[in-house]
Amino acid sequence: MESPITTTAQRPAIGTRIDRFFSISKRGSTTSREIRGGLVTFMTMAYIVILNPLILGGFSGDQATLDVEGNWLQAGQVAAVTALTAGVMTILFGLVANLPFGLAAGLGINSFLAVSVVGQVTWAEAMGLVVINGLLIVVLSATSLRELIFKAVPAQLKTAITVGIGLFIAFIGLVDSGFVRSSGAASPPVQLGDAGSVTTIPTVIFILGLLTMGVLMARKVRGALLIGILATTAVAIAVEAIFKLGPSFSNPGGWSLNAPVIPESIVSLPDLSLIGAFSFGAFERIGILAAVMLVFTLVFTNFFDAVGTLTGLTREAGLADAKGNFPRLKSALIIEGIGAVAGGATSSSSNTIFIDSAAGVGEGARTGLASVVTGGMFLLAMFFTPLTQVVPLEVAGAALVVVGVLMMSQIKEMDWSEFSASLPVFLTIIVMPLTYSIANGIGVGFISWVVVRSLSGKAREVSPLLWIVAAGFLVYFARGPIEMLFGS
Repeated sequence: MESPITTTAQRPAIGTRIDRFFSISKRGSTTSREIRGGLVTFMTMAYIVILNPLILGGFSGDQATLDVEGNWLQAGQVAAVTALTAGVMTILFGLVANLPFGLAAGLGINSFLAVSVVGQVTWAEAMGLVVINGLLIVVLSATSLRELIFKAVPAQLKTAITVGIGLFIAFIGLVDSGFVRSSGAASPPVQLGDAGSVTTIPTVIFILGLLTMGVLMARKVRGALLIGILATTAVAIAVEAIFKLGPSFSNPGGWSLNAPVIPESIVSLPDLSLIGAFSFGAFERIGILAAVMLVFTLVFTNFFDAVGTLTGLTREAGLADAKGNFPRLKSALIIEGIGAVAGGATSSSSNTIFIDSAAGVGEGARTGLASVVTGGMFLLAMFFTPLTQVVPLEVAGAALVVVGVLMMSQIKEMDWSEFSASLPVFLTIIVMPLTYSIANGIGVGFISWVVVRSLSGKAREVSPLLWIVAAGFLVYFARGPIEMLFGS
C-alpha cells in the first residue's frame, strides 16, 4: 500500500498554522489585530529603553547612580541590554504562555536597586541579588506554590486588583503627562498641572491625544489606539520643531522624558558587554541577614506585582474564567520568573510583565502573537535606539488613561453589599495608585481580607495560604524597622 503524499497544496498555509498555534480565531481575534496590538504595546513600553538607563546608568561619574565603590553602569550599555532582554523574554512569553503581554525591566525594582541597594553593594552584586530573586520565583512557580497562591485569592480581590491596576495606570498616565503634579506641600500632595493650571505645551498634547483616542474608541474605529498614538506623535514632532521645548530636565516646560524629534542617525550598534556582569558577593560584603532582607524585598515585590498584573490583564482580555484563572497559568508564572533571572544576568534589572501591555489588549490583542510582535520590535530597538525616542511619554500616557478606563469598567461586576468584602476590595483598589505600587495594594487587600472576614464570622472561608501570605506582607511592610532592629 502506498503511503499518502502530502502536497504543498494540501499543507496548511503559514497563516493557518500561525492561527492554530496561537489559537487566534479560537480567542475571537485576527492576525492583523494581534499585530496592531503588539505594536501598540511596544509603543507604550518603548520608553523603558530610555528610562531604565536614566535610573540605573549614566554618562559620566557626576551624572550617574554610583554604587558603594563609586562605579556606575554606562547608559548606552544599559539601553542595549534593556532592549535585548525585553525582546527575548517577551517573545518567549508569547510562544510559551500564549498571552499578549510584554516583559521589560520593572520600574519598581530598578528604582529600589538604584535608591536602596547600590549604596550598600556594587552594581554587579546588586544584579546577583536580582538573579537569586528570579531563581527563587522560578522555584516557587515550578513547584506550583505560586499557582496555588494565585488560585487561593478570592474572586472579589482578583476583580479589585484589575480595577486597581486600571486606576493605577490611568494615574501613571496623568502624572507622566504633567496633568497631575506633586504640589511640593504636605497637603494637598498632588495638584492639577502647575499651581492648578495646565501651563505646558506637552500637557496640552497629552490632552489632545487623550481626546483623539477617546473619540476613536467611542466611534469603534479599528486600530483606535495605534492611530491615536501615531497621529498625536506627528503633532508633537511638529510642535517640537516649532517651539524647540526639549526635555524637562533642561526646560521645566519641556517634555517629560524625551523630546519628539526625528533623529539624525537611525541605526546604532548595541554594546552588550553587561551580559554576565553579576556577582554573588553581596552576602560577604554586607552580611547574610542584610542580603537576605534585600532578596526578600525583591521576591515579594516581583512576585506580587506580576501576580496582580497577570490577574488584571487576563481579566481585561477576557481570558480568565469566573475565578480569575486562565490557560497556561503555570507556564506564564515560570517564564515571568525566568525574566527576573535574565534581567539580573544582563544588568537590566528584573524583567516582569508590564501593565502597559493593557494598551495592546485594549487594541484587541488576545494571543501570544502580539507578544512576539512586541518582542521583535524590542530586538529591533537595539539597533534603532534613536527611533524609540520619537513617541513622547505624554502620548503614551494618553493611551494608558484610555486603557485605565477600560479596566476600571470591571467595577460593575463587584458586589458592595457585604462590608467584610467591600472594605478589603476598596483598600486594594485605592492603595495601588496612592502608593504607586501594585504589590502594596495586594498586600493591604490580603491583610484586611483575612482579618476583617475572619473576625466577621467567616474564618472558614479564608484559605490558610492567604493567612501565610498576609503574614509575609506584614513582614514586608515592617522590613525597615526589622532591618534597624537587627542592625542591617
